[in-house]
Amino acid sequence: MHKIDASGIRKVFDLAASMKNPINLSIGQPHFDTPAAVKAALVSAVEAGKNVYTATQGIAPLREALQSRVQAEYGHTDRQTFLTSGTSGGLMLALAVLVNPGDEVIAFDPWFVMYKHLVTLAGGTCRQIDTYPDFRIDLDQVRDAITPKTKAILCNSPCNPTGYVATAAEMQGLAELAAEKNVCLISDEIYRSFCYERPFVSPARWNDQTIVIDGFSKSHSMTGLRLGFAHGPDHIIQQMIKLQQFTFVCAPQPVQWAGLAALECDISDRVAAYASNRQFLLQELGNLYDIQGSGGAFYLFIKSPYGTATEFTTKAIENQLLIIPGNVFSQRDTHFRVSFAAEHQTLERGVEVLKRLARR
Repeated sequence: MHKIDASGIRKVFDLAASMKNPINLSIGQPHFDTPAAVKAALVSAVEAGKNVYTATQGIAPLREALQSRVQAEYGHTDRQTFLTSGTSGGLMLALAVLVNPGDEVIAFDPWFVMYKHLVTLAGGTCRQIDTYPDFRIDLDQVRDAITPKTKAILCNSPCNPTGYVATAAEMQGLAELAAEKNVCLISDEIYRSFCYERPFVSPARWNDQTIVIDGFSKSHSMTGLRLGFAHGPDHIIQQMIKLQQFTFVCAPQPVQWAGLAALECDISDRVAAYASNRQFLLQELGNLYDIQGSGGAFYLFIKSPYGTATEFTTKAIENQLLIIPGNVFSQRDTHFRVSFAAEHQTLERGVEVLKRLARR
């Protein structure tokens, strides 16, 4: 545990709790409430006494509904689906099942904060591929990074923190390279609902051994309810289910019934709202800041106009604006993350501070 640092994001959350009227653009979760139908299904399940353990792989109605969707999308005869305790739980299970001490896992820098630490927890080493300045996947760099110790490649599109959405060519190339080298590809697809410039593409289309990690947290504002799912080749999924028996046991049963209701919810209005928020920030800040990526999720990863990102973030916090310094997600300290999952009035306040800081 001494090899794992405390989360820099949690430190900002703690800071937010102590401030009187912060402009909070640090939050990595939707600002919308959970859909009414999802809340009603959760309450109904609790009141009906559905509060005990389920089968480790999840309740049959939800598992079967997800399996049907996965089968329709990919058509893989060997692809199996099960419910996890959050997407993070699914990531932990996948890495713990795959990675032995001394193994290497490739991740793209900037990365979601958990990747490096979950690899460490599994006894592996995280090998980071720099994607600055445009956050694209360079397949030649990936090929060069693969060694006999490489066990897995972690990819995340749309990406947290950059908002970058990988192209079909990038995903196909990565999928085919992983298959060629017999390296497991883990695709974190929690933001797949939020793509603004080009459609989402999963590398599982070209590699039937890909493990996909997904969930309801971001799409349906269910971050605190902890419901995710994973699908992949049966021989790996069965090992993940076995490990879940002895760790998380199962995803919370009432939440699984809520997830079944979530599958029927139309979230297009939320996607449209975030597309509008994104466009507002790009219009207001695009002439003052270097902004790359930004095609999906609900984040902008912005280059600091001067100094380090930590220094710039400190200035922002002095002006009541909470943002996340890029070194939380990266070996570099050059960028900062802004979340546009916020009310428009909050975004307007944040824009005014960022304009003022850029023009100092």
